Amino acid sequence: MSLSDDLSQESACIHAGEVHDQFGAVVPPIYQTSTFRFRDTEHGAALFAGAEEGYIYTRMLNPTIQACENAVAILEGGAYGLGCASGMAAINTIFVHGLRVGDHVVCSDSVYGPTHTLLRTVFSKWGIESTFVDTSDSTAVERSMRPETRMVFVESPGNPTLVISDIERCATIAHAHDAVMVVDNTFMSPILQQPLALGADIVVHSMTKFLNGHADVVAGMIVVKDKETYGSMRKILNQVGGVIDPFNSFLVHRGIKTLALRMERHCTNAMKVAEYLERHEKVVRVYYPGLPSHPQYAVAQKQHKGPGGMITFELKGGLEAGKTMMNNVRLCHLAVSLGGVESLIQHPASMTHACLTKDEREKAHITDGMVRLSVGIENADELIADLAQAMSNI
Repeated sequence: MSLSDDLSQESACIHAGEVHDQFGAVVPPIYQTSTFRFRDTEHGAALFAGAEEGYIYTRMLNPTIQACENAVAILEGGAYGLGCASGMAAINTIFVHGLRVGDHVVCSDSVYGPTHTLLRTVFSKWGIESTFVDTSDSTAVERSMRPETRMVFVESPGNPTLVISDIERCATIAHAHDAVMVVDNTFMSPILQQPLALGADIVVHSMTKFLNGHADVVAGMIVVKDKETYGSMRKILNQVGGVIDPFNSFLVHRGIKTLALRMERHCTNAMKVAEYLERHEKVVRVYYPGLPSHPQYAVAQKQHKGPGGMITFELKGGLEAGKTMMNNVRLCHLAVSLGGVESLIQHPASMTHACLTKDEREKAHITDGMVRLSVGIENADELIADLAQAMSNI
């Protein structure tokens, strides 16, 4: 699966995960089959015993899925990928693999709502405790570590506040306590951030977002560094069954071919929009990693190759002002999710993070007046004009 170390990310987006089949297909084919025929009983037995490589059943492995897994693993600088049915299926697989009764998790408090809920309401029932902290504060991470801590889970930039954690520092703390360091890299993509190179052990993506980029797939991916972790995690994924299907793998892999180009445009557009919002009289504050005003701007400059396509901001007038603005956008879509070619705007407190209590949101600095904007690849001036006319109604 490896490509030359000299190959750029831009070229890897095009060529990573290529399949050289008997017909010479340039695009990896869709192997839309549930099962695979054996040559004979000896061949089938060898496959099940692991004595021979090959395909048995699509839940276990499939050439189209494997091509997508290899592509993302290469882009992340990892060894193996595991395709999942959704980002949450990927996160659940990581938790099931790495946690046991009595274990403890340190998790970013500014994290995707369902990740928080999964730990708080599901894994807590199985005797697994979680501490949610501001992981941009490494001293808070250090203070939260216990003898039974087995995992540090960081989403950086955090959802939706765009708080940035020093991945290298958090990984050092985790490893000093014999804990696994997991990073949700969904907001950045491997084009802009590579957590494994910064010391993380596992990277997870909602491929629904930037990796696919076209708002027509729900999928997740896990990337690991070593064969042993891959093998044990693959067994769990196969048994739990939260695997991606061939067609969605094909769509994601196709989307990845334009990932570098899209991320360049996302960054350029978002920077222009962020600078406009920061100057606007009706905006209280803007959270964007590319702005010097961002609290962790120095960390972003160290570990990001670009500022990304996500902006969070607060309007004067709080929730009502935000509702007025979001109800009046024309070019932007009022919808959850992110990372697509189209711009999406939403209200975290009542939408993506409504599953958190008000106290939990306040602890994570998710205010009622906060607006999250996923900046697409439309014309930047037209996006700004749309936001301007929407805010003129406030």
